[in-house]
Amino acid sequence: MAKGNIGVTSDNIFPVIKKFLYSDHEIFLRELVSNAVDATQKLKTLAAVGEYKGELGDLTVRVSVDKDKGTLTISDRGIGMTAEEIEKYINQIAFSGAEEFLEKYKNDAQAIIGHFGLGFYSSFMVSKEVEIFTQSHKEGTTAQHWACDGSPVYDLEDTIKAERGTDIVLHIDDENLDFLEESKIQGLLTKYCKFLPIEIAFGKKKEWKDGKNVETEEDNIINNTNPAWTRKPADLTDEDYNNFYHELNPMGEDPLFHIHLNVDYPFNLTGILYFPKIKNNIDMQRNKIQLYCNQVYVTDHVENIVPEYLTLLHGVIDSPDIPLNVSRSYLQSDGNVKKISSHITKKVADRLNEIFKADRTAFEEKWDNLKLFIQYGMLSDEKFYERGEKFALLKNVDSKYFTFEEYKTLVGENQKDKNGDVIYLYTNNTDEQFSYIEHAKEKGYDVLLMDGQLDVHVVSQLEQKFEKTRFVRVDSDVIDKIIQKEDVAQVALNNDQRNALVTVFESQIPAIEKTNFIVTFEQLAPSTNPVFVTQNEFMRRMKEMSALQGGGGMMNFYGEMPDSYNLVVNTAHPLVEKLLKDEEDACNVSITPIAAELTEAESKRTQLKDSHKDKKDEEIPTAEKAELEDLQKQIDQLTDNKKAILKSFAADNKQVRQLIDLALLANNMLKGEALAKFVKRSVELL
Repeated sequence: MAKGNIGVTSDNIFPVIKKFLYSDHEIFLRELVSNAVDATQKLKTLAAVGEYKGELGDLTVRVSVDKDKGTLTISDRGIGMTAEEIEKYINQIAFSGAEEFLEKYKNDAQAIIGHFGLGFYSSFMVSKEVEIFTQSHKEGTTAQHWACDGSPVYDLEDTIKAERGTDIVLHIDDENLDFLEESKIQGLLTKYCKFLPIEIAFGKKKEWKDGKNVETEEDNIINNTNPAWTRKPADLTDEDYNNFYHELNPMGEDPLFHIHLNVDYPFNLTGILYFPKIKNNIDMQRNKIQLYCNQVYVTDHVENIVPEYLTLLHGVIDSPDIPLNVSRSYLQSDGNVKKISSHITKKVADRLNEIFKADRTAFEEKWDNLKLFIQYGMLSDEKFYERGEKFALLKNVDSKYFTFEEYKTLVGENQKDKNGDVIYLYTNNTDEQFSYIEHAKEKGYDVLLMDGQLDVHVVSQLEQKFEKTRFVRVDSDVIDKIIQKEDVAQVALNNDQRNALVTVFESQIPAIEKTNFIVTFEQLAPSTNPVFVTQNEFMRRMKEMSALQGGGGMMNFYGEMPDSYNLVVNTAHPLVEKLLKDEEDACNVSITPIAAELTEAESKRTQLKDSHKDKKDEEIPTAEKAELEDLQKQIDQLTDNKKAILKSFAADNKQVRQLIDLALLANNMLKGEALAKFVKRSVELL
């Protein structure tokens, strides 16, 4: 028997492995099984070139658990090792600069393992002792037994082993006994080894018999050694692609379509990416792309390898040019990774354009599911926008689809306002904004449906991209003002009439939480509704963006503001004209003397203020200051008295509240008690 010290420059390698690699300790199984597969592949290569003459036989890598002995064993029938090879590959670890490196990467287990080739030593994360039983494929060699208890001291001795290959026996420590549970190992093998190129067996398959699971004689093979992405596209059918998608996503719906990647210059890359049916919640769709290195699972966090919007795709990317053990900082800075990212972006855009050109009808049918992904890409990647504007679509309320260029041709002249701006009308809810849509259609205008999660950002982007174009929601104003062809008729009301109607309507608007209303007037066609609700496009859009982005900075400021709406009164409507006449007939007798007093008081206040124009505050007599205060109190009181008369009229006039409620109802804003009162009042008026 030989004893020796493992060749490291630091004695504390094993405590370091346990401490710094602990958070990622499950990857030990991937490392050991990958090593076993490598050893097997090497033997197959030697046999293929004639350097190994023996029978290959069964090359299955076997993983087994013995709970009684507390061991987990990984066995292969690969090339095996001689005593000299154990010395070279197991006992010598390039570990210079250990302290500095470990401090730098203490939170990144994979960086440590990958940098120093510590795959085998990751076994000590879960083991109190590790043994190797190995028989080299070389003729005339003696089997070897190596053992180490987690110190730099190891034992190496000759042994007897019936078959070529290597068994790694892990004696699991007390803190990691869950790695002796079959379900745990089955889950890890499925996660990390599902597509390794050599069959991996974990025990025997089980079948339900006599009310319990019984082992059969058939090996429980956990991996598909020939996954779809390793095969030529010409050899695969649509059914093959769909079956592989469900292998990756057992519970997923069928994908929309796929892209088969196969690149050998300037880097090696294979894979299949699928377009899933993307629901509204973007975050639920992420991290469904798995990264492999020569069929060995690396990670499903690929945000540093593909642009963020491409993380909405599902599938597999396999590249030997991305090391098996990679750190996030490595991914962010590596040149190959950046090339891969750029290439995938181009391939995805080219594939979408190809499908659009080949079968536009099928593309339009898939648009509602593709829309979120394509919009996300165009918003976040300028190059993708440049490619995407060829196949990105706009959908109108009649479910017709248009490319950007087609829609510009459709509305370019008809929806141009007097300033030469083309107005793209849109709705985000066809039911709630139905009457506004109908008014626009009556004018011969087209209305887009923009009801997606990202549409509020898309309209802002397109306004920047399209020359002299504005997107305006169809309920943001009366249609004649949204697309103003000529100067709008002036409202024929004097100040007293305006103020009176403002008080009348304001007093009867029902209280709605975090909502303000401003009464405004428009001289519209008599056939236009007497009263309706609009919302400023800019403020509404800012609030919607704030809600999407979760606030912060100026966006948070807009998000905290109450909703502000305009209650627009059409002064040309017969009902409004009648209401104004009724108000004057009912209130003028009471208001006229108050108005006369008010005019006199305001005149005195103006004269007094004018006399103070060129005086400093200390030069104004105290008596005159007191007189100003008294006049202001008198004006406030008279104004309140005047408003009280108007409010009393409004409260007794059922038509006022009915007009307001009809406007709110058309905007889906009449609810609860206010809606119940409206129904009751409607019956009474009938």
